[in-house]
Amino acid sequence: MGSSDRLFNRNRDVHQILGGGLVADVMLWRRKNLTLGILVVTLAAWVLFEISGYTLLSLVSSVLLLLFTILFLWAKSAAILNRPAPPLPHLHLSDEFVNEAATFIRDYVNNVFIVSEDIAYGRDLRMFVKVTLSLLMISLIGSLSDFFTLGYTCLVVVLTVPALYERYEDKIDKKNLIWYRKLQQLRIRVYEDCITKVHKWVLEKKKLS
Repeated sequence: MGSSDRLFNRNRDVHQILGGGLVADVMLWRRKNLTLGILVVTLAAWVLFEISGYTLLSLVSSVLLLLFTILFLWAKSAAILNRPAPPLPHLHLSDEFVNEAATFIRDYVNNVFIVSEDIAYGRDLRMFVKVTLSLLMISLIGSLSDFFTLGYTCLVVVLTVPALYERYEDKIDKKNLIWYRKLQQLRIRVYEDCITKVHKWVLEKKKLS
């Protein structure tokens, strides 16, 4: 299938558009075990939150409490029975990692501040419209669903839609191109009709004047 037969005349395939790395492999089910594992774990987490009534904070606190209790009792019993202590890795954040993370967060926050300032001073109308529509959409979706349900639904969409599109790419692109060309023709027709009406209106005004 040539680029002219693809939507937006693209030359790259879906895997390349998604980055061509591990994330693309997971989204397109190139690593089925990993993708399936992510879906199963997130489904289990969603069921846990929905059925048990746990919040994220209470669940994290309960898991940490259980973990620290087990490790503490293990270490104490190991010291009494002359057994090896729990095999814990040495956790340490390097200065390089912290500096890179801080730089990334700083740059991102500064970009948000710049955009916010442009919107507040009325400098960027297009960005104001985009932000407004995005916030309205988020507000609407948030009123219809809770955070975890929304997150799980988005994950399922991300892990299914690209894979289905890649599998049926030719058929989907053909259908989309047909509708796209029809919309283009309709747009041209409406535009020409409007231009014709405006032109007639201008001529009538000139005659009356």
